[in-house]
Formats: sequence, C-alpha cells, structure tokens
Amino acid sequence: MSTYKVEKTDAEWREQLSPMDYQVTRQASTERPFSGRYWDHFEKGDYRCVCCGVKLFESDTKFDAGCGWPSYWQPADESQIERVRDASHGMVRVEVRCQNCGAHLGHVFEDGPQPTGERYCINSAALDFESRQT
Repeated sequence: MSTYKVEKTDAEWREQLSPMDYQVTRQASTERPFSGRYWDHFEKGDYRCVCCGVKLFESDTKFDAGCGWPSYWQPADESQIERVRDASHGMVRVEVRCQNCGAHLGHVFEDGPQPTGERYCINSAALDFESRQT
C-alpha cells in the first residue's frame, strides 16, 4: 500500500511523462551525466517534480558540482524529500524521492558545500523548472 498523496497507474504515468522522464522517475533509472536539460542551467527559479509539480529545490541552492547532474545543497522543504537506503549497483547510497508522489529524483551525498555539507545529485528528467524574476 502506497503512502503518497499522488497515485497513478503505470499507464497514467506513461501517458503523462516522456519516455526518459518515466524511466528515471518511475523505474529509478539515471540519465547520463552532462545530458540532462538542467545540469548547466542557472536561471533564477524553482525546480519542481516533473510528476506532481511540488516544489523541490530553489536555484539559490544549486551549485556546479562538476558531476554532470543538477546539484543542490538543500531542498526547498525537507518534508517534501523522502530518503531511502539504496544498495543497488554494489554500493550503499541514499536515494531521494518526492514525498508527494514517490518519484525517484536521484541521490544525496555528504560531500556538498556548507552550510549543509550535502549534495543532492538530481536527474534533470525528474524536474520541471519555473522561472522567477526576483
């Protein structure tokens, strides 16, 4: 039984999302580094979940980690991020998902800048961007 506010069938997700967005968010895939639409995007605004639209990250916390994926040192609201132990691919990491719909976003690492020391390494395919003037 799911605990997410937004629930859809697999067919509904496939209809709503592009093939890459679906593969990343619903099947926990990862886009190739330096290939996503937001890895080198630094316009002012908010990054939202591509599946449900909830605000996840703000441009003010985005930084260039040199890894090829959008990186943030903190989420817009920690309560919108679910952390899950991920032991896939022969390593243990912390997966991050949208708390609202369960979309796979990426992973969080402890090698980010201060003040948090965290690096949220997020797939562009999991995000939509909303421009902000101020």
